[in-house]
Amino acid sequence: MRAAWTVCRRECSAYFASPIAYIVIVIFLLVVGWFFFSTLFLFNQASLRAFFRMLPIVFAFVVPAVTMRQFAEEFHTGSYEILFTLPLRLADIVLGKFLACTVFLAALLAPTLAYPLLVGTLGDLDIGPVIGGYLGALLLGAAFAAVGLFASALTRSQIVAFLTGCAICFALCLVDQMAFFLPEAAARPLAHLAADLHFENIARGLVDTRDVLYFASLGFVALSATALVLHEKHA
Repeated sequence: MRAAWTVCRRECSAYFASPIAYIVIVIFLLVVGWFFFSTLFLFNQASLRAFFRMLPIVFAFVVPAVTMRQFAEEFHTGSYEILFTLPLRLADIVLGKFLACTVFLAALLAPTLAYPLLVGTLGDLDIGPVIGGYLGALLLGAAFAAVGLFASALTRSQIVAFLTGCAICFALCLVDQMAFFLPEAAARPLAHLAADLHFENIARGLVDTRDVLYFASLGFVALSATALVLHEKHA
């Protein structure tokens, strides 16, 4: 874990030294702020429902933008050859980059903590769904970050990595709606793959181990696939 944290610190420094990171933060806050404040001013509702309801779709685009450079840039510049000569295991590299992405996503969400504070001053705030919503957001973001790392490991182009990550994350958000057109025998198990449904369950304040296990499994599978792809490229 010490080696993974070393990689994490390196990547976090690279994130916050880049203007792209701040552009992503500003765009994210503008988008989610619009959903929150439109509900507040247009519909006169002091509520976080619109914010949490749209978060999976927003993350499907934002998280791949955060992860697209992780391996694609290493391949493009050739610095991955130096990275693999360091006394680091492949698992340490993957885990370190994953932790860095998760830390960045937590920093991305931190300014939005002003929303529940504002809701609390304007009306009654149910703290349970707020805690569940932010816990679900971290789990969702971490799982999508693992998917984004897998997409980044497939190519040396950051644009291709971004589009691939978006496609996979977007499909995970809409798989339950696509299952609507299938026979019930096939639709029911397919619907359990929908990331937005598991997120919504946690965002309601109902932390079920099945939902947590879903995000943990998705992250584990994506990170394992990332390590496998990198191993094949390095072999």
